[in-house]
Amino acid sequence: MSIVLEHLTKRYDGHPVVNNVSLEVADGEFFVLLGSSGSGKTTVLNMVAGLIRTDQGRILLHGRDVTHLPTQERHIGMVFQNYALFQHMTVADNIEFGLQTRKVPKAERRHRRNELLELVGLAGLGSRLPQQISGGQQQRVALARALAHKPDVLLLDEPLGALDAKIRLELRRTLKSIQRETGITTILVTHDQEEAFELADRLGVMSFGRLMEIGYPEDLYKRPQTEFVATFLGTANLLVGQAQGEGVQLGALTFPLQDSSSLLHHDDRVQVLFRPEDVVLSRSPQDLGAPRLGLGEVEQVTFGGSFERLRLRLPPLPGVRPIAPPVSFGGNAILVEATRSQDEVERLPLQVGQDVWVGVRQVHALEHPGLRFLLLTDGSPLAQAAIQTAGHIARLAHARVTLLGYNLNVEAMYQHLQAAREQLGSGLAALDIRPTSDAPAQAARQEVERQPYDLVIMGFNGQNEQLALAEQLLEVGEHHLLLIPTAQSAPTHILICVAAGEPGKEDVLFSGRLTRHLGASATLLSVLPPEEADVKEPERAERFLMSGGRTMELLGVPTETAVRTGTVRDEIVAELQRNSYDMLVVGAPLPDAMGQISLTGTISRVLADSQERPVLIVRSAVSRRADMPLIHSNIRIHALKEVV
Repeated sequence: MSIVLEHLTKRYDGHPVVNNVSLEVADGEFFVLLGSSGSGKTTVLNMVAGLIRTDQGRILLHGRDVTHLPTQERHIGMVFQNYALFQHMTVADNIEFGLQTRKVPKAERRHRRNELLELVGLAGLGSRLPQQISGGQQQRVALARALAHKPDVLLLDEPLGALDAKIRLELRRTLKSIQRETGITTILVTHDQEEAFELADRLGVMSFGRLMEIGYPEDLYKRPQTEFVATFLGTANLLVGQAQGEGVQLGALTFPLQDSSSLLHHDDRVQVLFRPEDVVLSRSPQDLGAPRLGLGEVEQVTFGGSFERLRLRLPPLPGVRPIAPPVSFGGNAILVEATRSQDEVERLPLQVGQDVWVGVRQVHALEHPGLRFLLLTDGSPLAQAAIQTAGHIARLAHARVTLLGYNLNVEAMYQHLQAAREQLGSGLAALDIRPTSDAPAQAARQEVERQPYDLVIMGFNGQNEQLALAEQLLEVGEHHLLLIPTAQSAPTHILICVAAGEPGKEDVLFSGRLTRHLGASATLLSVLPPEEADVKEPERAERFLMSGGRTMELLGVPTETAVRTGTVRDEIVAELQRNSYDMLVVGAPLPDAMGQISLTGTISRVLADSQERPVLIVRSAVSRRADMPLIHSNIRIHALKEVV
């Protein structure tokens, strides 16, 4: 293997921007790292180049450990998005620069320069300055300079990102041709999926510092293994259904499987993927020639040149949850994306508002990941009560559970975790036990870096040290937090306190998903302070709760709504006393400028008044960790001489 990355990790301000990434790139392979901004792909490339030091892990180039070697000793070539050419040097001098610093004889430098100018299609332009050639030509110069000293590995950091579409297409073909001709092992990072598909021998998809999947482009597009890759690569129609024999069931409909996804276990919850090009449309169900999904209404038609895009709205299917395209908050339909060739458009012209039958040629099933719980225990009676209650919830939710033991000596830890395993018993999707000698917040941080969790669970009786631990747990990862004060059976009636707005939508969506698994009913409550109790605010809150109720109903959760006016704490406590709720859901406060979350104030007072029931604290997307600090672009200029 030309490139081997072993468990690479890089943190900024304690947050992993690259999280345990391992990868092997074969000799002569063109490998592409694809991901959105902030996914960590460029940080991986800079660690391979030696521009950024690794916190953990190893980097091997052609079997040589270069983890701690300076850039100039790694024998790599690198091309940046902004070209990074020396503006006072000619094209020829830019290409020769790296050779000159390596004391290569002048005649040899000139021969190599002319060879590369011809290779990149710039013969005869060696005497020009960078500002005298186009952006595409400047990027060709940067590529030639990176190849001049015949590096073992070529690293490309979004090299085509600053160019217009036509030039990008031309340079992609040139880049692929040059890589094939030279046979140099190459890693390119990009956020452009079309670019990744065209260039990659193999492709790796990154998200939030994690390498989600690796494979051939066609396999990742047609047969992804994760929800993220399914929805990130191209447009996806993704629904949650049920494995059924040699097919999958969506409501009352059954679709056959045509690939290895048919190996899924019978009755498993599965995610059913079909791409827009797999959708068939017809005036009548008999003419579909494919399994029928239902009668839909054309919601949107978009001209795409050689093809047409459509968005279709279908009625909900019983027991089926749509994932992509996402249904708007309060929506109660299933949306389907379709594409058609212009020949198909001519045979069946469609306009917005028309009804059309929708079929699906083929589907691919992904294993449904389900929920993942991290349960903290120190062996105390309070932790024992949390284990008992969490066990009931996890079994109903078919959740994967990790039991994290802390604050015990080795022998006591072993005995307690074994007893906890027996207490949790069977019926869980998976149970993992992890003892630790670290403080609970630090241990939880390390665990959520190892793998993401939906829910962290701990025993809680309102003491100050427990409140502080709860705050620390909310500051790491992107999970929600469940505080359990006493042992009880799984909740059956849940009070979900929300405020109208974007954070409240997350409260509804996650708590609705959990409530659905528990087979419980819910009440959505919004409390307006007296100063906001004018005519418009109650109406706005009512509209929001109506939308939330429809979202809950789409998940199959019986839901009531209520708007109250008064002090938030008093109204929540009054509602808890008014009805027999056995779980409370509240939204997490937003972090401050330092990323810290404080539960003092309204939430701590509500927690103090709710000692007999679990409290779920839901983090909205805007309350999760902020974007990681950016590496200053000047690092590339400072390190350029070492690279070339």
